[in-house]
Amino acid sequence: MRLGTLAFLAGILALQELTTLPDVRWGALLVPLVLLVVFAKWLRLPALVGCGFLWALLNINGPFARLDSIAPALEGEDVIITGVIASIPSVRERGVRFEFEVSSLTLGAMPQPTPGRILLNWYQAQPVNQPPPELRVGDTWQLQARLKRARGLMNPGGFDYEGWLFRHHLRATGYVRAEGVNQRISGDANGYAIDRLRQKLADGIKAALPGSPYTGVITALAIGEQRAISNTQWDVFALTGTTHLVAISGSHITLIAGLLFFLARWGWARAGSFPLRFPAPKAAAVIALAGAIYYAALAGFSVPVQRALIMVIVVMMGILWQRNRQLSHTLAVALLLVLLYDPLAVMEAGFWLSFGTVAMILFAMSNRLAISKLTTGSGLWWQWGRLHWLIAIGLAPVMLMMFQQVSLISPLANFIAVPWMNVLSVPLTLLGTLTVLIVPPLGDVFLSLAEYSVAALWFVLQWMSGIELAQWTQHTPPWWALFPALVGVALLLAPKGLPVRWLGGVWLLPMFFKPIPQPAIGEVWFTLLDVGQGLSAVARTRNHALVFDTGPRFSESFDTGEAVVAPFLRSVGATRLDTLIISHGDNDHIGGAQSLLQEISVKRTLSGVPQKIPAARSTPQAEQCVSGQTWQWDSVEFLIINPLADAISDKNDGSCVLRITTAAGSILLPADIEKGAERMLLDTQPEALSARILVAPHHGSKTSSSQDFVDAVHPQYVLFPVGYRNRYGHPKADVVARYQALNAQMFDSAQHGAITFKLAPTGLTKPDTYRQSGGKYWHIQ
Repeated sequence: MRLGTLAFLAGILALQELTTLPDVRWGALLVPLVLLVVFAKWLRLPALVGCGFLWALLNINGPFARLDSIAPALEGEDVIITGVIASIPSVRERGVRFEFEVSSLTLGAMPQPTPGRILLNWYQAQPVNQPPPELRVGDTWQLQARLKRARGLMNPGGFDYEGWLFRHHLRATGYVRAEGVNQRISGDANGYAIDRLRQKLADGIKAALPGSPYTGVITALAIGEQRAISNTQWDVFALTGTTHLVAISGSHITLIAGLLFFLARWGWARAGSFPLRFPAPKAAAVIALAGAIYYAALAGFSVPVQRALIMVIVVMMGILWQRNRQLSHTLAVALLLVLLYDPLAVMEAGFWLSFGTVAMILFAMSNRLAISKLTTGSGLWWQWGRLHWLIAIGLAPVMLMMFQQVSLISPLANFIAVPWMNVLSVPLTLLGTLTVLIVPPLGDVFLSLAEYSVAALWFVLQWMSGIELAQWTQHTPPWWALFPALVGVALLLAPKGLPVRWLGGVWLLPMFFKPIPQPAIGEVWFTLLDVGQGLSAVARTRNHALVFDTGPRFSESFDTGEAVVAPFLRSVGATRLDTLIISHGDNDHIGGAQSLLQEISVKRTLSGVPQKIPAARSTPQAEQCVSGQTWQWDSVEFLIINPLADAISDKNDGSCVLRITTAAGSILLPADIEKGAERMLLDTQPEALSARILVAPHHGSKTSSSQDFVDAVHPQYVLFPVGYRNRYGHPKADVVARYQALNAQMFDSAQHGAITFKLAPTGLTKPDTYRQSGGKYWHIQ
């Protein structure tokens, strides 16, 4: 059972590595493969691999699956959509976000194919910031909206937003036209009763805790809705390795089922003649099972909840049928059922962490295991602490593969936080949730007590998160390093008498010390990152790294410094920056600076607007960039050619302009200079403009790329840092025509993702475009 389930999982994972899906007709082979599993034992494992592959294919691209998004011709058009609000609306800084199940879509008077479920934003109406109307899950609306295909940024090391949308069956995104003809048609659509209850509970919690910074945490504990948790709080949870505390996870489901089971058994045993007709353990199992299912429904059936619920079902059914099963067998059954129900669950980190944690607990809690003399002992608290050390060691390889980070204080933080939450915060929250709609004053009391318990714990977690070296951060390990790492973990957690357990540490070394490809002396590796409508680029030499601009800040909770630049630097092993250049003060260039400075140590900062660069610890004050500043790293020359000392300003023409020169040619980064600065450079430094690679000035705007400037640079490659379907129409057609006339090869970040060149003494490599080279079947090309 256990090996067979792992084989089935392997088949699903094999499909996830494909860039295009096979023809769905291959799914017809599933039936003969199932017959092989049943009747040919010697072929069972390879047949199960094939079953996993084909089962995932049929679920993704089968007759009832929706793989297609909206037609490209519909993007940006005003369309009328009718459908149902399919998720609890999430209040954001500038409006509300919600999922919408589309039943009809028309352009003008012409019906169009519907994309199924989409993700919509309804922004505040301008200029008076009028909020959207009250939205309730299950309500049917007719909306005027503008849509685009499900598309995200594409960068090495970055979050796969397109994959997230695909995993959640969201085939388009868009926004409601606030000035359009939008009307509520009806309420309480069929199939949304549980979600409507969840929204009422969320509203009740918010009313009971007005203005509390912990409302989002309490709501997450109650109904699994995490969107109200602030970014700062997520950072603290991540640094302390306690993110699982605010997800309704297996421990919460098990807690509910266990409490109900023991209370029901105690009560049923004292209920007169009932135990004679139906034994108390069986009655308790039924009651516990019903409570666990109800709570799982309130939690939204996330993957960890599915896993825990299935395990509870198997255990309770064993009580009803009077059969005992090994816990590892129960875990395998849960894994198989989750994969059968939703093969795309493997795309979620929660899938791996949930099953991995339970596997580690089962492995570590057997009486035969110990990892060292430091973790042996008979005391309850000693064993509790030992468990968290074992879990931390066991999950470290998975954490490094997924997040390039591991919390070093996680065992200590969880040693304190897990019992605190399970004994105090979670029970108080559940009591408040049960009573807040029935007896509001009593619910308010329980929820207030839950808030006090979370606040007390938060004080400890926040202090821990500030400890130096609280988190280990590194490059992404190679995929093959996971296999020796698992061997190492097994050795470290092996029975105490095994004499070679110390070799487990040796098997873990490839996760940490695998050599990262680096430029040779005289080489520069240059990457234009995909940050949407903005600019950020990274230049790396043998021993140094530079970032030119940090992209935009889209909201208080999202900017590309944290979401794109820092993850990319971690993925290539750049743990610090020698120089950060912020060309000027426009949001699409400076927006991610604050987050990046908090994430990465920076030795020197240059900027056209040094007064706007936020202060950060261990980072010197920013300096004004000025023409003539030059330095050399590893036989690669860096030169600032703008602004001139007498032309410093905070306007576009005051942007820092950087030229990078190697034996293979030069790269020119002109930021947002316009025709005035171009003219000045032509008059004062024409010899500094020639370059093989040009990042088009001002994103290809018509205010830049004058004919004389284009002729002087005469690039072989032109890169346009632009957002998909950006509102400015960049790059402009006449600008593109000027570069086409020179036979320049053109790339843009919207169509190609991150674009990487390697300039070596032997020549210039062809560009690697990450949307194509790193794309999977769910990415739009």
